[in-house]
Amino acid sequence: MKRYLQPTTIYLSGVLLCGSLLYQCSNPNNESAESAITTDPQMLAQGEQLFQENCSACHNFRQRAIGPELSGVTRETDADWLFHFIRNAPEMIEQGDPRAVRLHEEYQTYMPPFSSLDSTDVKAIIAYLHTHQPQQEASSEAIDTTKVLEDPIPEKIMESGLSLVIEEVGQAPATAQEPPLARINKLLTIKTDGQERMFIHDLNGVLYALEKDTFHPFLNIRKEKPDFISKPGLATGLGSFAFHPEFEQNGIFYTTHTEPPGTAPADFAYDDSIKVTLQWVLCEWTMDNPEASTFSGTNRELLRANMVGGIHGVQEIAFNPLAASGDPDYGMLYMSTGDGGAVLAGYPFICGSKERFWGTLIRIDPQGNNSQNGRYGIPQDNPFVNSENPEALQEVWAYGFRNPHRISWDMGGDHKMLITNIGQKNIEAIYLGVAGANYGWGNREGAFMIDPQGDINNAYSLPENDDKMNYTYPVAQYDHDEGRAISGGFVYRGDLVPQLNGKYIFGDIVTGRLFCVESNELELGKQAEVKELGIQVNGKETSFREVTDNKRVDLRFGIGAEEEFYIFTKADGKVWKVTNVAGNYISKAY
Repeated sequence: MKRYLQPTTIYLSGVLLCGSLLYQCSNPNNESAESAITTDPQMLAQGEQLFQENCSACHNFRQRAIGPELSGVTRETDADWLFHFIRNAPEMIEQGDPRAVRLHEEYQTYMPPFSSLDSTDVKAIIAYLHTHQPQQEASSEAIDTTKVLEDPIPEKIMESGLSLVIEEVGQAPATAQEPPLARINKLLTIKTDGQERMFIHDLNGVLYALEKDTFHPFLNIRKEKPDFISKPGLATGLGSFAFHPEFEQNGIFYTTHTEPPGTAPADFAYDDSIKVTLQWVLCEWTMDNPEASTFSGTNRELLRANMVGGIHGVQEIAFNPLAASGDPDYGMLYMSTGDGGAVLAGYPFICGSKERFWGTLIRIDPQGNNSQNGRYGIPQDNPFVNSENPEALQEVWAYGFRNPHRISWDMGGDHKMLITNIGQKNIEAIYLGVAGANYGWGNREGAFMIDPQGDINNAYSLPENDDKMNYTYPVAQYDHDEGRAISGGFVYRGDLVPQLNGKYIFGDIVTGRLFCVESNELELGKQAEVKELGIQVNGKETSFREVTDNKRVDLRFGIGAEEEFYIFTKADGKVWKVTNVAGNYISKAY
């Protein structure tokens, strides 16, 4: 008799196993893997395919990623134990297996379970894991590896004194059979015919119009793009969307999504000796009637890029909402691209360069045609147009990002452009957008040095000659004592909650903690003070982990009608509106 348990992330001997390996069933037949791990080529090929489909988004065999790296696990762990652990890990946790409990407490990250792996599948995966054993690598530069910073930012985040009063305004429809059931990811508002319309999308392939508390399907990309995939999960699928500033007249909007490797020739590719896990695709959609409640019209592909891994893809596309007709930035589309896991996979040269697509902020004219493929334009005021470096990619506006999660502009104040970047092991960062800037990855993580050829999970103090490196550093940051992955937000400029005016509100994806910084304190060369916000639901002080009943909250933010602030959580698919605040703001922490 099968029994299904609460989804849990399970670890063994330093190894986090993907949720797809957590086959939630009992083992009445006492199935066991043979002590001798097979070397059969067919089984190895099967294991590699299963690993790439289900596990590669979280793990590799070189560096710790979302979960620990997997090289050498079959030598550290008995194959029979490993087999039973994969088949029924939650039961081993419940029974108090010391290794499982200890490592589960160390790495707390939600992973959805799958029930598609039989005993042969598990044996094949173990066989494939066995082919990867640890290898020594030399450091790429002169770094004293004995001076690892165990706690890069020892100062703790102080409380702001404020709690956001939030009210639930909607529940996203389920688009999956297993948690997370609704992978809602981005919310924005546009105006058509004088009316504000809110849209929110699910990574599993649906863009909704949010009408009061109803999610109305606006575009189902699965029906329009037969090659669409949302595997291996996390940030893959329908990545982002943006409406052209003249949508009310032209009916044009844009999306990004993922497709299998080799679906079509890539506009941005690398050496064919390096594996391609998937492709990210940017598309333009033109509606027959911009006021229609459901998409009907045509679409075309603008560009396509290969990715080494299934992580750190195209996190955001956006137009500058402050740009008016006639401004150079009007109608220019920004696209934030992660490194695709290239550094983790051992290919740091693929990213961190103005000569490459990956790990950059791209800026294009989607209505133009002077690109190499002729399907979009390259703005002539991009920083590397007519560059002295003939190899510079003219689409690049800024570079040196690991995983740029969100872009936003302060609608008041001095109209800062803010970029949040999800870090590796130590630092979550907020940057000011600067044309032509190098933000340092994979030689820097936040305002700290790392070694891309060594253990990139170690942070080091900046070298004495760092001023010669011309890196642009964060204007605010926090380390992994406080959270795991930054969720980019917005500067509040609404009227409903004046106490929040001028505060950039953001949070942590995993823990669900809410933070804020004063927008006027975000300056290059300085570190603004990050403070924590609480939340209240129905008059009770609580947390998003408590509200969602989940250790991985998957926190997101959006701006709705009349510039009001929304918070939503992929863990339970709920959308919340900030309606008030409680408490008194502490202006300075002492």
